[in-house]
Amino acid sequence: MATTPGLHDIPLLPGSPRRLSPRAVVRGGQGPKHGQQCLQVPGSPAQRLQGSVPQGSSQASGGGSPPNSSVINNYLEASEPVSSEARVSRMHFHDNQRKVDYVLAYHYRKRGAHPGHGSPGHSLAIVSNGETGKDPQAGAAGDIELGPLDALEEERKEQREEFEHNLMEAGLELEKDLESKSQGSVFVRIHAPWQVLAREAEFLKIKVPTKKKMYEIKSQGSIAKTFNKILHKLSAPLKPRVPEHSNSRMKNLSYPFSREKMYLYNIQDKDTFFDNATRSRIVHEILKRTTCSRANNTMGINSLIANNVYEAAYPLHDGEYDSSGDDMNDRKLLYQEWARYGVFYKFQPIDLIRKYFGEKIGLYFAWLGLYTSFLIPSSVIGIVVFLYGCATIEEDIPSKEMCDQQNAFTMCPLCDKSCDYWNLSSACGTARASHLFDNPATVFFSIFMALWATMFLENWKRLQMRLGYFWDLTGIEEEEERDQEHSRPEYETKVREKMLKESNKSVVQKLGPSGTEAEDEDDEDKLTWKDRFPGYLMNFASILFMIALTFSIVFGVIVYRITTAAALSLNKATRSNVRVTVTATAVIINLVVILILDEIYGAVAKWLTKIEVPKTEQTFEERLILKAFLLKFVNAYSPIFYVAFFKGRFVGRPGSYVYVFDGYRMEECAPGGCLMELCIQLSIIMLGKQLIQNNIFEIGVPKLKKLFRKLKDETEPEEADSAHSKHPEQWDLDYSLEPYTGLTPEYMEMIIQFGFVTLFVASFPLAPVFALLNNVIEVRLDAKKFVTELRRPDAVRTKDIGIWFDILSGIGKFSVIINAFVIAVTSDFIPRLVYQYSYSHNGTLHGFVNHTLSFFNVSQLKEGTQPENSQFEQEVQFCRFKDYREPPWAPNPYEFSKQYWAVLSARLAFVIIFQNLVMFLSVLVDWMIPDIPTDISDQIKREKSLFVDFFLKEEHEKLKLTEEPARRSQSIGRHSRRSPAASPAPSGRSQLGSSVSLGSQHTSV
Repeated sequence: MATTPGLHDIPLLPGSPRRLSPRAVVRGGQGPKHGQQCLQVPGSPAQRLQGSVPQGSSQASGGGSPPNSSVINNYLEASEPVSSEARVSRMHFHDNQRKVDYVLAYHYRKRGAHPGHGSPGHSLAIVSNGETGKDPQAGAAGDIELGPLDALEEERKEQREEFEHNLMEAGLELEKDLESKSQGSVFVRIHAPWQVLAREAEFLKIKVPTKKKMYEIKSQGSIAKTFNKILHKLSAPLKPRVPEHSNSRMKNLSYPFSREKMYLYNIQDKDTFFDNATRSRIVHEILKRTTCSRANNTMGINSLIANNVYEAAYPLHDGEYDSSGDDMNDRKLLYQEWARYGVFYKFQPIDLIRKYFGEKIGLYFAWLGLYTSFLIPSSVIGIVVFLYGCATIEEDIPSKEMCDQQNAFTMCPLCDKSCDYWNLSSACGTARASHLFDNPATVFFSIFMALWATMFLENWKRLQMRLGYFWDLTGIEEEEERDQEHSRPEYETKVREKMLKESNKSVVQKLGPSGTEAEDEDDEDKLTWKDRFPGYLMNFASILFMIALTFSIVFGVIVYRITTAAALSLNKATRSNVRVTVTATAVIINLVVILILDEIYGAVAKWLTKIEVPKTEQTFEERLILKAFLLKFVNAYSPIFYVAFFKGRFVGRPGSYVYVFDGYRMEECAPGGCLMELCIQLSIIMLGKQLIQNNIFEIGVPKLKKLFRKLKDETEPEEADSAHSKHPEQWDLDYSLEPYTGLTPEYMEMIIQFGFVTLFVASFPLAPVFALLNNVIEVRLDAKKFVTELRRPDAVRTKDIGIWFDILSGIGKFSVIINAFVIAVTSDFIPRLVYQYSYSHNGTLHGFVNHTLSFFNVSQLKEGTQPENSQFEQEVQFCRFKDYREPPWAPNPYEFSKQYWAVLSARLAFVIIFQNLVMFLSVLVDWMIPDIPTDISDQIKREKSLFVDFFLKEEHEKLKLTEEPARRSQSIGRHSRRSPAASPAPSGRSQLGSSVSLGSQHTSV
């Protein structure tokens, strides 16, 4: 059907939904009024794509443009700006009716423009053809004479014009600022009319509420009901004051949107039927699949952003969060009830978070909330274990024996020459402090924490299923499969480079729209393992190098400890505090190195993942997570592993020490064991990372970036608009925020913390306490960052937390083995048990210290290693050292004794028994706690039954509505047969028309 020339004479109603075409002018605005000019734009490359506008359109616009000029109507002159008072909402187009669902931003630059001629008002053009509106005064005196744009800028402009034209073809409506200045930022506002929303919602199978009112999710049994009522009353002060929390036991009956079943839904207002997050999600799906042939046929907005055609693409926040008025929006509600430190004691409004940010971010905060709440019981028991150690410190027999000066255990020198013999009682403080963490309660706490990790993961699976049911995440697999169809821009670039090498044909022919089906069929053959092999080889070599670098730094710190200890031992003033000084400084060095390498490894992991060229964003994210976790895990835990399992194991013995360098002996554990030093190392690294990296960096770095952007904007020579700066638009405010970069950093810091809490908890029972304190702040810190400092993320639907659950599960299992070895090897728990039940005369620990110390004849010390100027009053013949070895008078002096092999056997047996026992209990807990809650499985069955009844009822009502006009028309037909004046033809038309009109109230879009 040809376009009528007089079509553009009809004034267009705001928001009127009509089919868009390349030749259509802007919908949604009124026609030219008295005193309002229409803008004529010379032909451009985008116009050649669309064809010429009919001549009648030019005449209707009141201009004398050439026949080929395209017309942009609804232009608001600079002399008549839209006042702030006239704007109903800063979330809409300037007609105050069409909602802004998405924003594209880009920076433009003109050459040859004379400053001062730019229009300072809210110059605005609403476009439907991708054209950029020019100032209507361009033909008058004082015109802006544009110089030639450089080739790259011109190319990007043409790509933008074509892309925006293709968005019009998809049915979207655009509003765009005028490029009236010499340079600046332009915002393209996108609105999705009802037809587009309905079409895409049906294609995406978005579930929406039906006419069926909310039904209550009933609890089974009277005891459960009573318990829930009591719990509800007790927790009432802790619940945020948001609408979703008042109906936590209610659920809507939802069904995938279908234009053929409109009668199922309660559509009262088409503008508000889909919430803002759903509308922006629909627009984002269109943006991802819209192609641009001028940009090498790249697919989607992500490719254009990667090629700097656009600078940013984001949905708008729901207004300001700190506005002084009484108007309330979801963002302001989230800020008041969730994103402030003053509400740290309240539960999180998870449903509102999911509604505003999408399911992916909602699941993250739900997981973080559950993890934080699970830290409460583990913190309580950790404090109890610590208090038990404090209460029993006076009753600990081994520490009493070490502190008893009458025993007078003369110990061998700690270093050569400068170190003297010393009494064991001088290490009394270390021995007493070790008992705080090295006591029988620690074993119980290790078993508890292993079961705690299992129960946490099982409860998360249950909560995940519950949220998936309430959020209607069933059948989301199809959406995830659709996401696999969108290739990353880097992948497309790599494919084009390969095709250019293999063939002399043009890239456009290879990747043109006519070849999309063949392209999909050959997806597997695009980048073969041969193409990826260099990337894989670089990944393997780089990861090995980074791990070796980490181990080298740990070894360097060991050398520092050894050399510093030797140097401090030469000075009498510092000799007494050698161990404390060396331990404290070495841990601080480790912490600084860990913080620096964490940032480096994060960037390296991203670079390594890029050179692998994964096809989809999901694959890219998973590979990035695995690399970053591996590198950061090794970086954070290498110093701790050294202290726990290697320090003091390769020292040798007096007369046969192991030397790192000439004259520098390997370092030994303290007389009370290495567990106390492990506790110090773990606590400082954990607290330092949480305090510096997780909090100071997260608070300080965004503020510095914001300050830097502000200073940069102030120094840029851009024409200012005083009225606009006083009342900035929402897209301007959001553009100044930090872009959202994903949840990987948030998950990563919590996963590393989860490792600190579970892996070495036997050495530091207070780790859950400090993790709990950190997470109470972390929840509100992340909330404030998402609400106030970041652009609104795209709402992403997902059914779980992905690969992070597998990492958590692996850490939980690995923690069982680590804690078994910490108890068996690092602590003195097993040697004490062996002595008490095998060697003690009275079944107590009296004589345990003497049992663990071996004798050495000082006359057998190597030449040059004897202590110089010994301060001991009496001559020393034998000195003691901590090990199970035969005495000098035995047939095989200094060989490992029977006690050594007995203790070693007991340690290995304990590891096996502990590991199998805890694994069995974990499997038992896993079996006893079903993944799907019973009430949820029952409600799923009930919901199916409710939906069948509701569907049949609505079909029956629809049938009655369609049969009633038929019966009425039959009675009219009988009456017409009796009346000769009646004409049957109009009666037939009336019957058909009435049937369609009445039936269409349920089926038309």
